[in-house]
Amino acid sequence: QVRMVESGGGLVDAGSSLRLSCTASVDSTCITAMGWYRQAHGEEREMVAIITYADRKIYGESARGRFTVSQDKAKSTMYLQMDALEPEDTAVYYCNAAFDPVLKTCRQYEPEYWGQGTQVTVSS
Repeated sequence: QVRMVESGGGLVDAGSSLRLSCTASVDSTCITAMGWYRQAHGEEREMVAIITYADRKIYGESARGRFTVSQDKAKSTMYLQMDALEPEDTAVYYCNAAFDPVLKTCRQYEPEYWGQGTQVTVSS
């Protein structure tokens, strides 16, 4: 089993910034991509940003232009720099890691793992 741990959430004012991090408990050899998702109260979970092993970055519509995803594969850590935060960004932010289903040494893992989430609250 792989443990995903998010950190960096908090309560901030509109217009401020936060930097979230997510670390996997295993090295990144079998991780094909990591992503940030968020779920606001009463809403569906939505994709915020994804970063692949090759550093391709994909952003959800709500994040584009304000958020920046990055990673340090040596640390099995993904970051989300969140700028110009708005009250609409209030949600629990979850990290996700997808694992290679092909390589034999990677089949010990489930296809994906989720963290417990970190709360981001933006007040106005």
